[in-house]
Amino acid sequence: MSTTSSNDPTPQTVSSFGGPKSKGDLFLSFTFLALQGFGGVLAVVQRELVEKKKWLTNEEFVEQWSVAQILPGPNVINLGVMIGQRSFGPSGAIVALAGLLTLPLLFLLILAALYSGVSDQAWVQSSLRGMNSVVAGLIIATALKMTSALAKNPIGIFVSVIFAALTFSAVALLHMPLLYVLLLLGGASCIYAYRKTLALDLAKQSFQASKESL
Repeated sequence: MSTTSSNDPTPQTVSSFGGPKSKGDLFLSFTFLALQGFGGVLAVVQRELVEKKKWLTNEEFVEQWSVAQILPGPNVINLGVMIGQRSFGPSGAIVALAGLLTLPLLFLLILAALYSGVSDQAWVQSSLRGMNSVVAGLIIATALKMTSALAKNPIGIFVSVIFAALTFSAVALLHMPLLYVLLLLGGASCIYAYRKTLALDLAKQSFQASKESL
């Protein structure tokens, strides 16, 4: 499904699954998404873009979220800019960015002013600590839901689990800098996936050639 706009001569397709209908839809959708992102933003983003809006398939979301994670800056901002760019070009990227930042920035300024007066209260600190477990639960639940995309990954579920376990061990147990983990394990997984995909393509070509010769 292609996304078109009369203001942009070269719109692009966000996904075979769908995409924003207009820049207004893009702005309002990301504004609504941003207002829900209280810490557990991954769960909100996946539900809104994949399950409700159907702008991306689960597989496409995993791929684009992975790219957003290795780029500098907040993940959801990177993802929003990518979707806006692919939908309506540079102007779409700006619209998506504005939707993600405008109202949250206003609310943040108001909440910061209010929080400064009660930040030293025990009930406030206990409430914020209690939210951590909810946020962690949201992230874990979303991660488990996204594992279905691994079934179509060329490297397979088993190897994906190995890379995930190595990444968790390096970051959580060995406390390695995230940059090193991305360069080492991320680079290794990219090389493995490339070689696996190349092997699968060659196998398909060989099968097609043998089929045509018959």
